[in-house]
Amino acid sequence: MTLKIDCFKAYDIRGQIPNQLNPDVVYRIGNATVEYLNAKRVVVGRDIRLSSEELTDAVCRGITDAGAEVLDIGLGGTEMVYFATGELGADGGIMVTASHNPADYNGLKLVREEARPISADTGLQDIRALAEKDERLIAAQAGQRVETDIFAAYIDHLLTYIDAASLKPLKLVVNPGNGGAGIAMDGLKGHLPFEFVDVNYPPDGTFPNGIPNPMLLENQAATSEAVLAHNADMGIAWDGDFDRCFFFDEKGLFIDGYYIVGLLAESILQKNPGAKIIHDPRVIWNTLDIVAAAGGEAVQSKSGHSFIKEKMREVDAVYGGEMSAHHYFREFSYADSGMIPWLLVAELVSTTGKSLSELVSKRIATYPASGEINRQVEDAEATLEALHDRYAKEAIDVDTIDGYSFEFADWRFNIRRSNTEPVVRLNVESRADQRLLEEKTAEILAVMEL
Repeated sequence: MTLKIDCFKAYDIRGQIPNQLNPDVVYRIGNATVEYLNAKRVVVGRDIRLSSEELTDAVCRGITDAGAEVLDIGLGGTEMVYFATGELGADGGIMVTASHNPADYNGLKLVREEARPISADTGLQDIRALAEKDERLIAAQAGQRVETDIFAAYIDHLLTYIDAASLKPLKLVVNPGNGGAGIAMDGLKGHLPFEFVDVNYPPDGTFPNGIPNPMLLENQAATSEAVLAHNADMGIAWDGDFDRCFFFDEKGLFIDGYYIVGLLAESILQKNPGAKIIHDPRVIWNTLDIVAAAGGEAVQSKSGHSFIKEKMREVDAVYGGEMSAHHYFREFSYADSGMIPWLLVAELVSTTGKSLSELVSKRIATYPASGEINRQVEDAEATLEALHDRYAKEAIDVDTIDGYSFEFADWRFNIRRSNTEPVVRLNVESRADQRLLEEKTAEILAVMEL
C-alpha cells in the first residue's frame, strides 16, 4: 500500500515526530535517494536534536540496504555535509536536521554530487514518489556504514578564507542557541586571536533556552545583552544547524542580513577583483552600489538556495548572498555556510579599524529597508496582481524574476509568494528617506488588505 508522506517541502524534508517523520519514513527516503541518484557513496551527518540519532540510524540502514556505502561524519551542521560531499567525492549527502523548527520536529536536507541541491524541481519529488511507493531497493550485498572524520579538513578549509595574521584580538560574543555551532567553534577557537564570550553554548537537544532561531526577537536579547555586558566588539548567533549566522554590532544592535551581504561582497571583491556577485531581488540597491564601487559585477537570481547555487555555477560567481542570512561561496562547493561569514566580517573589522556599526551605519542610512514583512492572505496570486495593477503603470521598471519588483526614482519594493509557507513576503527600500520608506510600506500593506 502506498504511504502518503506529507513532510516534503520546497527545499528539504521537515515534519513532526513521530506522526510525519519517523524511522520508517526516513529509511524509505534514504533507500529512495540511493535509487534515484544511483549512488555508491552517501555522506550522512546529524544535528543535536534528541531524535536525530535514531533517525540517522534508520536513514543509514535505508542506504546500506540499497547497496551503497554510508560515510558517517557524525554530529555537526549542514555545511559539514556539504563540505564532506564535495571533499570526499561522494554521490550525495543527507543531513538529519530541522534547523530552527520546534523541538518535536526533525527533517532531512539532501544533496547530490558536488553538494548540488536536491529540491522540489531538481529531484525531491521523484525521491518522494519512490519513498511513497516503497518498492525497496535491496542489494544482494549490503553497503557498509563507515565512520568518517572530516572535521580537521573542514576547519582547515574555513581558515583559508581569512588571513589569520591580519586579525586583531577582538572580543566576540558567540551564541549557538544550544544548537550545533559550538561544535565548529570548538575547532576554530584555537586558531584565532579572539576572546570569546560564550552564550547558550553547549549543544543540547532539549533546547533549554528556546529553539535556536535568532530571527525571533525574543531570542536576540541574550546576544545583545551579552555584547553590552562584556563590552564586546561584535555578537554572532546561529540557527540550529548553523547554515545561517546573524550579527550584532558593538552596541548590541541586530544587523539586518541585507547589509551583511554588502559587507561580504566588499570583502570578497578585495580578494577577487572583478568577480561576479549573486544577489536576490528582494532588496538590491545597497548591494549594487557596493559591488559597482568595488569593481565587481552584480548578477541577480531568484531567491532560494537552489536558484542561487545554480546561478553561481552558471556565471562562475565567487559569492552569493541573500538577505535571509544565507551566504554562498564558490570554494565551498557553491554552498551556504554559517561559519565563513563571521570570519570574513571579523577580518574586515580587524583590517579596517572600524567597528561593525561604523561599517554598516552609513549603508543603513543610505538605503533604509523595511525588513521582510510576511502576511497570510487568502489568495496570494490575487494579492500580487492587485499590487501590479496599482503600481506597474507608474514604475520605472517592473521585474518578474521572483514575484514582482517595482522600482521608482527614490524607492522600490518586491512582493513574492513564499516557497515554503502560505504567505506573501514584502520588502521595501528607499534612497536615504526613512519617512518615505515608512509611508510606502504602510500604503502597500493597505492595498494588500483590500
